[in-house]
Amino acid sequence: MDSVFEAYLGPDGVLAGAVVGAVAGATGEPDDIPNVNTTVWILGKSYNAIQELELIRRDVQSRLWCTYRRGFVPLGEPQLTTDKGWGCTLRCGQMVLAQALIDLHLGRDWFWTPETRDQTYLKIVNRFEDSRKSFFSIHQIALMGDSEDKKVGQWFGPNTVAQVLKKLVRYDDWCSLMIHVAMDMSIVSDDIMSLCLENPQNDESWKPLLLIIPLRLGLSDINPIYIPALKKCFELVGFCGMIGGRPNQALYFMGYVDDEVLFLDPHTTQRCGSVGQKTSQDEIEFDATFHQKYAGRIPFTHMDPSLAVCFLCKTRISFDILLEDLKTKVLTASTQPLFEIVKTRSPEWVSSMPGTTTTTTTTMPYNLTSSTTTNLNTSKTYQYPSINTTTNNNFNGDQIMQISDPCYNSFEDFSNSCEMNSSSLQTFQTIGYNTNSNSDDLTSYSSTTTRTISCGDTEDFEKLNHTSEELRPRNCCDEYTGSDDDFEFIS
Repeated sequence: MDSVFEAYLGPDGVLAGAVVGAVAGATGEPDDIPNVNTTVWILGKSYNAIQELELIRRDVQSRLWCTYRRGFVPLGEPQLTTDKGWGCTLRCGQMVLAQALIDLHLGRDWFWTPETRDQTYLKIVNRFEDSRKSFFSIHQIALMGDSEDKKVGQWFGPNTVAQVLKKLVRYDDWCSLMIHVAMDMSIVSDDIMSLCLENPQNDESWKPLLLIIPLRLGLSDINPIYIPALKKCFELVGFCGMIGGRPNQALYFMGYVDDEVLFLDPHTTQRCGSVGQKTSQDEIEFDATFHQKYAGRIPFTHMDPSLAVCFLCKTRISFDILLEDLKTKVLTASTQPLFEIVKTRSPEWVSSMPGTTTTTTTTMPYNLTSSTTTNLNTSKTYQYPSINTTTNNNFNGDQIMQISDPCYNSFEDFSNSCEMNSSSLQTFQTIGYNTNSNSDDLTSYSSTTTRTISCGDTEDFEKLNHTSEELRPRNCCDEYTGSDDDFEFIS
């Protein structure tokens, strides 16, 4: 399989002769930011596209860029040594969490340089190295995905990644972060207060919160009525990005300029290694692989309708400010609100389905601390926004130079797309690994799994009585067949 990699990669595992997500202009200058006098928003900060171009690029480069890796310790039953072809959404989840940790522990005004050896920064980047001991490695995320009914090597959707990260942060005391996943497109403030406020009488007892809001803003294409509200999200303080993408290709959305969204693309396969304490030349060079100076950009209308919006609230006051900004700036920006904000869970959310109590046992895939057992009550119904039912399969990818590694629905899809020769088997070893071809189908309530189920705070949208051909399982990274995600609609 190394021969397959070399067709895409240069000697250091970076795309040969190309800058990811940027189009080279006539002068050789990357076309990452349009050369017009306009405002560029990056994670809640505004810049002038012409006067502050280098500052914009410095800000982009300071974010942790998580990409496909190859050559890591064999992962799971299939003994995978790369996540190429299936790990793009996992990598986008890593980028969101990394941004939250950088903002929380280093501040939004912190910038990275090749000489950076700050111990706090090293603690953060070490957590995302692809080894079994790293808290948020591809190993931990992929194996914890089994609790969400996703096998190792199977493609995740935005919501599944959010659920997995929510579980993993509980095992890392240093990160000092709680994750709340606002399901049913509703933010329930009382649920968040009970999670983050240890003492209701003391705002100082607040635990920093990463709020993740999974959304479905259309059927096969994003509904344009939501774009003004999405733009407002990029402008808010504490914004940590979006786990999203274009149809069948996950991207980390971090900002926007005019009618285009800016992103970091995980579809570059790089070598595995360790930053360590950044003392050796190899560690210094490997640290540089976590940073990309140039963002890519695509029109908002080319975004996949399945995404997750993420915000960091460091204090109780910042949470109150976020709720007010969401109410006054985001929810009023579009004729149809992105989601709703309520104080308590309304009785209408309680499902009439009997016997929906599930015991879920969650353990760290590679034991770092301890295991926990959670008993959750699982009763819920769903509410959906207006959707755009017009299908547009004429995707134009000319806006950026897209020379990147493809992704697939699962490891099997990837292996079937290649001629597996002896060198391939050295990289990919499949040991008794079988997956249903309809791997993206969601489980019904009648199935008995260890998947997390709770009232409005976890779980993917369930598959109930689907009849539309639009909702058939789709393969990742095939722009002509629609999107591959966790979100389904009730017919």
